[in-house]
Amino acid sequence: MLTLLALVSIVIVACVLCNKLSNKIGVPVLLAFILLGVAFGSDGIFKIQFENFTLVEQVCTIALIFIMFYGGFGTNWKEAKAVAPQALLLSSAGVVVTAGLVGVFCRYVLRFDWLESLLIGAVLSSTDAASVFSVLRSRQLNLKYKTASLLEVESGSNDPWAYMLTVLILSVMRGESSTPISILITVVWQVLAGAVGGILIAWIGIWAIRHIDFETSGFDTIFVFAIALIAYTFPSLVGGNGYLSTYIVGIVLGNTALPNKRRMVHFFDGATGLMQMMIFFMMGLLAFPSQMPSILLPALAIFLFLTVIARPLAVCPMLAAFRAKISQQLVVSWAGLRGASSIVFAIMVTVDDAYTKNDVFHIVFCVVLLSIGVQGSLLPLVSKKLNMIDNSQDVMKTFNDYTEESSMQFVVLTLEEGHAWVEQQIQDLVLPPQMRIAYIRRGETRVVPRGNTILEKGDHLIMSAMEYRGSRPIAMREVYIDKKHKWVNCQLNELNLLHSRVVLIKRKGDAFAPTGESRILEGDLLVLIKDEN
Repeated sequence: MLTLLALVSIVIVACVLCNKLSNKIGVPVLLAFILLGVAFGSDGIFKIQFENFTLVEQVCTIALIFIMFYGGFGTNWKEAKAVAPQALLLSSAGVVVTAGLVGVFCRYVLRFDWLESLLIGAVLSSTDAASVFSVLRSRQLNLKYKTASLLEVESGSNDPWAYMLTVLILSVMRGESSTPISILITVVWQVLAGAVGGILIAWIGIWAIRHIDFETSGFDTIFVFAIALIAYTFPSLVGGNGYLSTYIVGIVLGNTALPNKRRMVHFFDGATGLMQMMIFFMMGLLAFPSQMPSILLPALAIFLFLTVIARPLAVCPMLAAFRAKISQQLVVSWAGLRGASSIVFAIMVTVDDAYTKNDVFHIVFCVVLLSIGVQGSLLPLVSKKLNMIDNSQDVMKTFNDYTEESSMQFVVLTLEEGHAWVEQQIQDLVLPPQMRIAYIRRGETRVVPRGNTILEKGDHLIMSAMEYRGSRPIAMREVYIDKKHKWVNCQLNELNLLHSRVVLIKRKGDAFAPTGESRILEGDLLVLIKDEN
């Protein structure tokens, strides 16, 4: 158990370090996670023997639930609704067209069986929200014509359709659904149960969040976490499309005014980031590079056909119907990255009872690797060459954790006896730029600050200032002064602090900004800030 925990912690740390490295060298971080998994796998450096596809399929299914949920929850519908018709058309009809074209290619060019050809097409038919979001965020791709929102909605909503196609083809291969009528009934029921279930669960969830008193901080986020699981499981129990329901619940909750929603967005952003690490790492862990030569040429052929022919044929006519620019059509075509969803569906095929002649998992592995490595890396360059970059826009507006208004920070200043502001009118004070006195707490009453308000001893001034948004974080640390500390009874100007300054002293429940003559006493808590070099 301890060995397993140590290994998991090492892997997570390695993934985080890969994230920082990939941003510097311009390689999509998800590719680094795959290669890290390969390094730990059976054919890699560490040679961990792991072939439990059933366990991975269960774990990745849960991970995909939250990736799907956050695909909706993090989407800013105000930005996306203008391009929603195009995006939803691509996520439904576009998936079917892509799957059909890839299936025809595999059948007539690669000579695979018909059902197996269509199965590979279905597994690879959807673009991946995790991959697309990763590139859009990390590379700050500010695209024209609301293209980022279009890609976001498409990649977030097309997984349910690919999942449905994959399940249908597998059922046909097992002999369970063989007539067009039975297939049609299954499709209609999956969509209907998934959509209706998602709307009902979202409505109940909103009501509950607004009416339940979550006494402990963070329990509302845990509650939403549970709603995401319910959104998948309940419709799935009656044969509905759980992923469709999950996405609908996510987008409804994410675009509804809820208490502490910004905190929820940040939580699910981090949680889905961990899920992405896990899926791509496990994919690499399950892969056997020694088996790649036998499927490399078919996989490369499928990738090229999918990227150069199938995706453009599925995208361009549909966007042209909405009078989209040629440059936008080409960028959307190129941005059809494959990733986590294709991996999960490929693992699902591997553990299913349906018989396949070809190694579907490793074929999909190679296609995803090429898609993230080639398409993901070149997407910024392609966008620039097609003149689709518009830096007057902000791609972060498409996400729900973006706030157009500048965030405010509040500080409390207590006017002690002898303070220079006591008995002064507010209009006579010289305040730092962009700092204001928001209100005054005087005893048990609140005083609305006006220009002619006279400040009194003991007033607590609640002052507002702009939140720091610099590119480099501010490093702070706290130092507790006990009776043996070398700074006890010293004045601040007597200390030799290298690259640090004391900005606050907390003493017996009070806090104040010190001066050079301030003396440090036993029991003080000093807040130090590190000066930037």
